[in-house]
Amino acid sequence: MILVVGATGALGSEICRLLTTRNRSVRALVRPTADHSRVEQLRTLGVALVQGDLKDRASLDEACRGAEAVISTATTTTSRQPGDSIPSVDQDGQLELVEAARAAGVRRFVYVSYSGHFDLECPLTTAKRKVEQSLAQSGMTYTVLRPSFFMEMWLSPALGFDPQNARAQLFGSGEAKISFVSAKDVARFAVDCLDNPAAHNATIELGGPEALSPREVVRRFEQAGGRAFTVDTVPEAALEAQLAGATDPLQQSFTALMIGYARGDAIDMTDTLTRFGEHLTSVDEFARQTTDAPA
Repeated sequence: MILVVGATGALGSEICRLLTTRNRSVRALVRPTADHSRVEQLRTLGVALVQGDLKDRASLDEACRGAEAVISTATTTTSRQPGDSIPSVDQDGQLELVEAARAAGVRRFVYVSYSGHFDLECPLTTAKRKVEQSLAQSGMTYTVLRPSFFMEMWLSPALGFDPQNARAQLFGSGEAKISFVSAKDVARFAVDCLDNPAAHNATIELGGPEALSPREVVRRFEQAGGRAFTVDTVPEAALEAQLAGATDPLQQSFTALMIGYARGDAIDMTDTLTRFGEHLTSVDEFARQTTDAPA
C-alpha cells in the first residue's frame, strides 16, 4: 500500500493516477474540507480514502498504518484553508508525517521539495530544508525531489503568463535561464523513484530538457501560437522591496520564489536522465498544448 499525501492537488492526483495504472494499491489522505469533485476522481480511480490532516498527528498515524511507502506533495501554498500556514503545514505537518511514517515502519518515503537553487531565506525554504533533513535522519529509504518552476503554474495566467491573450509578465529582466519542468514529469519521477535503486537515499534536482530564459519562452509561445506577446516586467529591485515589507509567510515565500525566477534556475539533467531514462516535456511541447497549435 502506498500512501499519497496531497492527493487532491494537481501533482498528487496525477501520482495517484499513475500508480493505479501500474496496479499499485493506493491510499490517499484527504481532508474533510477537500474539493468533493477531486475526492470523487480519486474514488473512481480505485484509491482508498482515509480522512486526515497534516495538523492532526493521530490521523497521520492511522493513515501510515500498513503502508509500505509514502509520497508527499502536500503544501498550503496552493490549497490554503482556515488554520493553514506554511509553518503549520509545510513545516510542522510534514515533519509529523515523517515521524508518523517512521513509527509505522514505512520503508520508503518520497518527498517533493523544490530546487536547491532556491536559497533565499523565506518560510517555505526553511520548511522544505527542515523536512529534507528530517528524512535524511529518519532511517527510512528516502528520495527528495527538487523540481524547478512548474510550467503549469509559472507559465499560466495565474502568474501573469497568458498565452490565450498573448500577454506575459516576467520577473526581473527575463534573461536568466530557467529549467521549467512539467508537473506531469515530476509525478512520473515520484512514482518511478519507488522502485529505482538510483533514487534510494538520494536528493534529485529536476528540470526540463532545456534551460531557457523567460524571454526565450515567450518567443517559443509566439512561434507556437502565431501571435506576438505584450511583455511586462517586474524589476528585481521591486521584488526585493516587496520581500522586505512582507509579513505574511505565504507572501514572503511567493515573493522569494519570484526573485529566484528573476535570478534563474538552470538544471543539467544529463546524468539524471541516464539513470532514469525519462522523457521530459519541452517548453515547445507545452506551448503547443497550451495554444492548441498543431504538432
